[in-house]
Amino acid sequence: MGYFVDAFRALKNTLVNVTRKPSTVEFPEVVRPRAERYRASFALPDDEHGEIACIGCLACERICPSHVISMKSGPKRDSPVTGKKRAYVDEFTLDLTACIQCELCVQVCNSDAITMTREPEVPAFSREELVLDIAKLRANAKAKHASWGRGTILQGMQEPPKAEKPAAEKKAAPEKKPVEVAEKKPAEVAEKKPVEVAEKKPAEVAP
Repeated sequence: MGYFVDAFRALKNTLVNVTRKPSTVEFPEVVRPRAERYRASFALPDDEHGEIACIGCLACERICPSHVISMKSGPKRDSPVTGKKRAYVDEFTLDLTACIQCELCVQVCNSDAITMTREPEVPAFSREELVLDIAKLRANAKAKHASWGRGTILQGMQEPPKAEKPAAEKKAAPEKKPVEVAEKKPAEVAEKKPVEVAEKKPAEVAP
């Protein structure tokens, strides 16, 4: 008897789920709106002169806890745009399959040369397709929306606030200068002249 009850209960659940509206969407044909702080991939944006902003300082490679960033910096050379000598990154590889999305690489970048994007990568059939090289990262900067986080912004948020002085010190009265008191000299003692005492002559004796 219990077997038939369980069978009808399972059939009921199946019929309810068949007629229910699906909660999933066909990605990437349909993309749901993302949260403002949603982060999914990476990009290497250009600077104000249209050149790659990364100078290959290796800061992001050193701080990555998963060791998914590999880069190679080249020697300094003259910029074709500004004519000034600057450093360039020759190779940049980021393995998105092992990334933990900690954003530490973005936080340590002083030139805002690496950012995270709000759009994820297109689903792939092999792991190699999710390894982002310098060409894919630069293409992401032009095709995807960057997250609000930048290295300079995140570093400024982590600086400790300056300690304010206590109100007692702010309202402290100015120090008064000590009043100079004239040194009193001891009273001069008048010199006493020696008193002249008349010399007494011996009394004359009568004859």
